Amino acid sequence: MRSFHYVYILVSTTDSTRHYTGLTKDVDARLKAHNNGQVPHTAKYRPWRMETVLAFHSREKAAAFEKYLKSHSGRAFAIKHF
Repeated sequence: MRSFHYVYILVSTTDSTRHYTGLTKDVDARLKAHNNGQVPHTAKYRPWRMETVLAFHSREKAAAFEKYLKSHSGRAFAIKHF
């Protein structure tokens, strides 16, 4: 069975206005890395919780969707729908 590629949105539990969007193959390990301070961009607003996780068979489609969510219109889409 092929593995999935996940696009995820995190929300800081200390400041709910802080969000982070990323791409991974292992959601649990990635959340642990964020919460252990191993990701410099998110270390300041720890701890984090998963808000949304989307699975893709194609890494290319997952990466394209992650890129879209990080754009201005993608952030607006995420706020409205997630």
